[in-house]
Amino acid sequence: QVQLVESGGGGAQPGGPLRLSCAASGFTFSSYAMSWARQAPGKGLEWVSGIYSDGSDTYYVDSVKGRFTISRDNAKNTLYLQMNSLKPEDTALYYCAKDRRSYPHRATMSDLRLNDYWGQGTQVTVSS
Repeated sequence: QVQLVESGGGGAQPGGPLRLSCAASGFTFSSYAMSWARQAPGKGLEWVSGIYSDGSDTYYVDSVKGRFTISRDNAKNTLYLQMNSLKPEDTALYYCAKDRRSYPHRATMSDLRLNDYWGQGTQVTVSS
């Protein structure tokens, strides 16, 4: 049974850092690309970042480029999102998601319909 469990959310001040983790189980983690997505209050689900199954390539939505870094440790079955220079507009519920593919084409990495399992989310609140 596939499980994705996010952790590391909480409150942060503008300009500060947070590191999210996603512990995966129930499938061969190293065989699938993974993504982070978020949902801000009153808004739809937004893809944030994705990483290939072997970690060889990463992708980001423009609004987080240069501030967020996605990574994975396939030995530990864990996905990470290092968030730096946080802004109030980063406030959202953050989800990790398993892609159906190992090496998604860059044009479709952000297509959330191609993610088949999701965690329950971890809340990130950026406020002074």
